[in-house]
Amino acid sequence: MKNFILKSISFVFHPLIMPLLGVLFYFSKTPRFIPEPIRNAKIFSIIILTIILPILLFFLLKTINKVQTIYLKSTKERLIPLLVNCIIISLILLRVLTPNEIVELYYFFLGILCSTLACFIMAVFKVKASIHMIAASGFFMFAVAIGIHYQININGTIALMMIILGAIATSRLHLKAHTNQELIIGVFVGLFPQLIFSNYWL
Repeated sequence: MKNFILKSISFVFHPLIMPLLGVLFYFSKTPRFIPEPIRNAKIFSIIILTIILPILLFFLLKTINKVQTIYLKSTKERLIPLLVNCIIISLILLRVLTPNEIVELYYFFLGILCSTLACFIMAVFKVKASIHMIAASGFFMFAVAIGIHYQININGTIALMMIILGAIATSRLHLKAHTNQELIIGVFVGLFPQLIFSNYWL
């Protein structure tokens, strides 16, 4: 039962969903008026580009034996998916979330791009970082910055995210997917780009 729960945590909080969670969180908290059709179009585009497209590409890579599992256990398996993800995020920045529309989300995704690039470079040099922790800590920092920016109480969200971060770390350690060092590297790689880019919109 314990093993099932910890495996489920890794699956439910997979890195692919974190960009979408960031977008949904922003739209739920911003006091700015954004017409519903525009919101829906942005959300739909993010779902297609950050979830559905990567999943389809994963199955293609698995078919040609370039990856084994969706968790990308080895640094070699990570190279192509991370590079493709960098291209997808760049496309989002160019076409979906431009800086003159929704500046907060633009810099959120710019932070994601930097984190992904850093993870790719580390994979090239055979250094493994937890992509789960990169994605979750990046969303956590963005949520904190949104709370500060709009001066709203998000203590509940912060508490929940800290629990989730702890659960993800426990899950990855229990499944022997990462070491403590790889989890810590993941936290810093996810958190610092968001912290740095928040200076441009806070």
